[in-house]
Amino acid sequence: MKITPQCVVSLTWTLKDTLGETLDELDEPVEFLLGGDDLLAKIEEKLQGLEPEAELELHLEPEDAFGDFDDRKLFLEPRAAFPQELEEGMTFEGLPEGCNPEAPRDLVYFVSEIYPEHVVLDANHPLAGIALRLQLKVHEVREAYAEEIGQGTMGTGFFRLGGQASENQGLVNSSGQTLH
Repeated sequence: MKITPQCVVSLTWTLKDTLGETLDELDEPVEFLLGGDDLLAKIEEKLQGLEPEAELELHLEPEDAFGDFDDRKLFLEPRAAFPQELEEGMTFEGLPEGCNPEAPRDLVYFVSEIYPEHVVLDANHPLAGIALRLQLKVHEVREAYAEEIGQGTMGTGFFRLGGQASENQGLVNSSGQTLH
């Protein structure tokens, strides 16, 4: 079966930056829903018409991946507004009480720097502004079930898309860890 919109495709991949550093490697095939929220639009576009065992190499500029870095999404917030146990890379959906009331509340922020009196929060995707190289291999293709289409995801989405908060979440690697 060829890949078409609203089908389920099983993929493996290697994701690298343009310097060749591996950011993620998916060795075991994982299912993704095309036409849903699981994959970036450029990836879905390039997969169309491919069949099992096909391999594809993509170069994704930031505008086709996670967007350009936006320094307006950086916020300096009081350290006292955050839990004592705070580490760089931690994520917060929205901001705690006592933070900048002008900062959007519907974004996911990650802690980029910690100072004694302040915390730097970043609502950019961790890979914003980075061009990516992606090597994909198609393992299986099947028609999507109605309930899968209704959910819009297979629940294993690597590239979390959709609403404001999910668009800015950390990239979840194949082990289920958020990359920062």
